[in-house]
Amino acid sequence: MTALLRRLAALAALLTPLLSALPAHAADPLLSQGKPATASSTESAAAFPASAAVDGDPGTRWSSAFSDPQWIQVDLGATATISQVELSWETAHATAFQVQASTDGSSWSNLYSTAAGTGGNQSLAVSGSGRYVRVLGTQRATAWGYSLWEFKVYGAGGSSGERLLSYGKPGVASSSQHDGNCWECTPARAFDLDPASRWATAAWADPGWIYVDLGATARISRVVLQWDPAYARSFQLQTSPDANTWTTVYSTTTGTGFKQTLSVSGTGRYVRMYGTQRSGAYGYSLWEFQVYGTGGNPTDPPAPPRDPANPPALVWSDEFNGAAGARPDPAKWRADPGTGPNNELEYYTDHANAAMDGQGHLVMEARKQATPGSACPPDPLTGSTTCQYTSARMNTGTKFHFTYGRVEARIKVPKGDGLWPAFWMMGADFLTGRPWPYNGEIDIMEVLGKDVKTSYSTVHAPAYNGGGGVGSPYTLPNGADYSDDFHVWAANWDSKGIVYTLDGRTVFAISKDQVEQTRGPWIFDHPYYIILNLAVGGDWPGPPNAATPFPSRMLVDYVRVYQ
Repeated sequence: MTALLRRLAALAALLTPLLSALPAHAADPLLSQGKPATASSTESAAAFPASAAVDGDPGTRWSSAFSDPQWIQVDLGATATISQVELSWETAHATAFQVQASTDGSSWSNLYSTAAGTGGNQSLAVSGSGRYVRVLGTQRATAWGYSLWEFKVYGAGGSSGERLLSYGKPGVASSSQHDGNCWECTPARAFDLDPASRWATAAWADPGWIYVDLGATARISRVVLQWDPAYARSFQLQTSPDANTWTTVYSTTTGTGFKQTLSVSGTGRYVRMYGTQRSGAYGYSLWEFQVYGTGGNPTDPPAPPRDPANPPALVWSDEFNGAAGARPDPAKWRADPGTGPNNELEYYTDHANAAMDGQGHLVMEARKQATPGSACPPDPLTGSTTCQYTSARMNTGTKFHFTYGRVEARIKVPKGDGLWPAFWMMGADFLTGRPWPYNGEIDIMEVLGKDVKTSYSTVHAPAYNGGGGVGSPYTLPNGADYSDDFHVWAANWDSKGIVYTLDGRTVFAISKDQVEQTRGPWIFDHPYYIILNLAVGGDWPGPPNAATPFPSRMLVDYVRVYQ
């Protein structure tokens, strides 16, 4: 199939779910939306995860590897009577497939089978029961894999009453840490739904444990553990009516760390993680310990932020259309004067280095200009520890914060050793005293003046930051030079992750699920503010040299936010 035909087919597939709604479904409630979903494979874990088929969003989908057989399954949380299954196929549909149910995720019974699947939207009346429901594809209709925009299961039962029981509840632990390495790492931190705070044992010994008091007897169906690198290799999950006598509902000697979502079945007022073997020399530490089920005496957690509309609407912008020499709009931006971190050599002025050019651009200018009374690392060219350069740094910190959306800027970067232009965001809790990296950092664009053919997009969090941040370099087509022209950098940010684009082309995608499974907690679900700056020197770019041009200018055509 030619590239053109593939694109046309993909466009048709994109329009299909928008133009043809699924048939009216049975009167039974929808059981599958938002439930844990897994699959035999994904074409891209970031772009086409299994969870996209049960998220209720007709614009996202699961897509498998290009081979037979493949499957996707959803865990309803408890046994349910299943009356109807709705499938919304992408062009890559199944000719032969079965819909199956299982009580344990291992042994399956067929609810429906066909060898003449037509794709499109299918509403299948079925009869059966199970906790798990699976679509097993055995013959593809195209050379691609299997792909579903939506996979909906209707019926009665399941865990529709399941909710988070542990939020804000009191915790007790074998010990807890409170020192310079782990400040206030108390038991309560594991139950606060704050992914940037954690509990840790003070004692680096076995056993180590933590439990939560749910306030009343509860039926426990699921436990989510988000481990620090100090995780348990061997541990048990236990329930108790009185915090004295414990019943084990889950046990393992092969704990994997990171995020573990464990289906369990038990009853109790207290739920305990009892670690018996540590993964390393340190103790036990959990960023999150979440208990789900029914009963207890739950406290409603804060409502999660809403995802952007589809399509998103413009909610904030600066087009920089002021008169030549005008300073940045004080209603939108504040200067951030002072020295920079990272052993940088500039002194940021109070907007003296930022102004409109009268042609629709903000000019951020780095100058070779000493600032008497300032202190910087020694300048390699002069040996002086007085800052030898001035530049511009500004942010929306006290003016505008937002959670989720598309944030983009059209920027032309300067070229020269030691120059470091950036377009990025910081968690707004930084402004109220939470230190980096616990507040989180989303870098949308960083380019080093010594290599203007490479750009970087990265996120930083407590479990991955600095040189260990989650990010990627990328280049322009044909190895072009970023400093030759303007380019549009954007971050498309929602509850599932961040997709970075450059001039409309996806260059890097970060999946929340994947980060939690492989790197640590995702801390990018709260308000952030926007920053523009042009640094000089620093650990990453190195210092300027005699050939670095001064003044050097970073030009910004616009910054826009859509939600």
